[in-house]
Amino acid sequence: MGTQASYRIEINGQLAMGWEAWFSGIQMQVEDKNDGSWVTYLESPAIDQSALHGLLNKIRDLNLTLLSVNPIIRTIEKEK
Repeated sequence: MGTQASYRIEINGQLAMGWEAWFSGIQMQVEDKNDGSWVTYLESPAIDQSALHGLLNKIRDLNLTLLSVNPIIRTIEKEK
């Protein structure tokens, strides 16, 4: 058995769904927090640390406020 790391990234504010293509392969969800604020969640496919840093650089380059980065660990079975 092995593991794959995906990441759920929380960004302050509301990104338009058109940005999903710019983040190439990242699932995006926008949530109204019902207090006048919005949060955008990005969920990556299984990526390595280098790709994660590239994604975080894109977020920085857009001058977005990063709220959290949480790993989602999935156990996978290796084929025999």
